[in-house]
Amino acid sequence: MKQTNEKHAKQKGPLPYATKRNKISSRIREQASAYLSSPKISRKKTPPKDVIKNVEKARTLVLAWLDKNGLRDAVHLGLPEIDDRKNVWRVGLKYPRSSNGNGLVGEVILDAASGDLCQHTEIAIIKSRLLKLAHETDENGVVAGNYEKTKRQSPPPFLPNKIVLGDAAQVLSELPLNSVQLVFTSPPYFNARPEYTEYLDYQEYLDSLRRVFLRCHEVMSEGRFLVVNTSPILVRRISRQTASRRLALPFDLHHVLSNIGFDFVDDIIWVKPEGAGWATGRGRRFAADRHPLQYKAVPVTEYVMVYRKQTEKLIDWNIRTHHDAEAVQRSKIEGKYDVTNIWRITPAHHKDHPAIFPEELVEKVIRYYSFVGDLVLDPFAGSGTVGRVALKMSRRFFLIENEAKYFHNMLKELATVAKTMRQEVLCEPEEALEPNEAGQRELF
Repeated sequence: MKQTNEKHAKQKGPLPYATKRNKISSRIREQASAYLSSPKISRKKTPPKDVIKNVEKARTLVLAWLDKNGLRDAVHLGLPEIDDRKNVWRVGLKYPRSSNGNGLVGEVILDAASGDLCQHTEIAIIKSRLLKLAHETDENGVVAGNYEKTKRQSPPPFLPNKIVLGDAAQVLSELPLNSVQLVFTSPPYFNARPEYTEYLDYQEYLDSLRRVFLRCHEVMSEGRFLVVNTSPILVRRISRQTASRRLALPFDLHHVLSNIGFDFVDDIIWVKPEGAGWATGRGRRFAADRHPLQYKAVPVTEYVMVYRKQTEKLIDWNIRTHHDAEAVQRSKIEGKYDVTNIWRITPAHHKDHPAIFPEELVEKVIRYYSFVGDLVLDPFAGSGTVGRVALKMSRRFFLIENEAKYFHNMLKELATVAKTMRQEVLCEPEEALEPNEAGQRELF
């Protein structure tokens, strides 16, 4: 038998199937490895970088196109806007004597990736619209019902940093018009915790908020922003025979603000860590029993609703005509920013207040919706986080709190920040402050 096997091994012929398969697999692996390791081959294609990365570049390219077609002095550019879906920049062309959308005479569309002009209103149509608007001017050279000189706004009435103990609606009625540039607040809870004022019913609660936000609208500058942090309210059941309820405060308050005269701009979702919502007790029954119909999601989000005081003017008007051009430049947002409306922020806690703003949330709102030197108002100030952050970000603040306990705690904490930054802060009533060695009552 041994001699037979040795003889068979020496015979030439086709290799066994398993041997042939192993050699082929080894050869394929070697070829694949050489292909992937080749410097000419990239396993992941990197998208080309956009030529147009900002507004200035888009404006430069459009101005060059206008100059080439003899329209450089005939039109003004609107604010370039990026269309993310198509990765193009859209730049409106406006009649020079108009400051709003009624003077739009055309549009230029640029490819963001290549910087090429991919579409535009026909030159003949642009010229025709310019001539039409020119003929509609009155004897003073003003476009009928349309023109407003592009000039700097007058500085708003100056209010110093101040905290006030009292009813927000009443206090705000004494503020001068046009004195507030940003409102950021979170309304008090509705009958949710014993620390807060009880209301007769939910409608009375909404009516009280309406009075405050109506006063906010009156004292705000034109086209400036109101940002409100809210979430649905959980009304706990009073017995095992009754059910708990959730009141959709963000949506009910939206109708209130819209009727007052605020335009809805954005809904930002504040996302907390997953464990943050268990304190409400919501979802525990389902976690234990797992019966259908019992499912209730544990809330880990809150709404940060953004509104703008109604005006016919574009946001660009607030930027271009701001009374302090240097402050506008100093307020530019450099570096990273929040691209989406999902903000992941860990909640903050305070030993003397049940619900306070995280400083990170306040920093984002002030950064995105105000300029250096602006006055930031919080009519439900609580622990005063808005004031502390406003000082650090070179803004002024006006805080109102109706609960004496929170008001006095806020005084102490703001005093520390004010002294560190050497900023003057006033208080009302002055009796709340202890007199200094000179007998004067001031926070700092």
